[in-house]
Formats: sequence, C-alpha cells, structure tokens
Amino acid sequence: MPKLKSHRGAKKRFKRTGTGKVMRTKAFRRHILTSKPKRRKRHMRGMQVVAAADARRLKRMLPYD
Repeated sequence: MPKLKSHRGAKKRFKRTGTGKVMRTKAFRRHILTSKPKRRKRHMRGMQVVAAADARRLKRMLPYD
C-alpha cells in the first residue's frame, strides 16, 4: 500500500500528544501586544486541546504524527 502524506500546513500548526489528542497554540499572540492586558497575554501562552469537531479532520491530516 502507498503511504499517506501529511498535510504540511497542519504539521506546522498542530501536534499530537502521547494519548492521541491534537494540540494547538492560541490565537492573537503575534503582534499589537502593547494594547493587550498582561493577564490576557498570559492566558494566551501554551497549548490548548483542539475542539472535538476539528480533531477528527486533523487526525486524518496528520496520519503518522
């Protein structure tokens, strides 16, 4: 059987945990940070689990990750 290719855009943006969940970074953290409160920026740190509705599609995009 031929191997499946990973979606290169998804590979750069998402990663799988050991248990198979898909993680993503939070949005609105790239620029114009001076006008955002410190608390809001602090809460945007780190990774978050992808919504269940999107997780199934992403697991197909990342077959071997």
